[in-house]
Amino acid sequence: MEPPEVLDRLVELATEAGIRVRAAQPAGTLESGVCRVRGELWLILVPAEPLDHRIRVVADALRTYAPTFLESRWLPPALRTLLDEAL
Repeated sequence: MEPPEVLDRLVELATEAGIRVRAAQPAGTLESGVCRVRGELWLILVPAEPLDHRIRVVADALRTYAPTFLESRWLPPALRTLLDEAL
């Protein structure tokens, strides 16, 4: 899988897991990451950041906030390897 496809698939998984994913324009020191907004988990991605960094942020969010969801899903081997690497 090419990196843009990896990011797209990870974002899709995050959305399916109930994590709201939003793109944000860089403003000051804003970086991609996870936050809570009115009790909901949001994943903010800054498109200006390097692709590999955004992939890492989404993968970390899935591992941290949706491990049971990931265990119950079939994932392409490339994604499964990426998500299992940091465990």
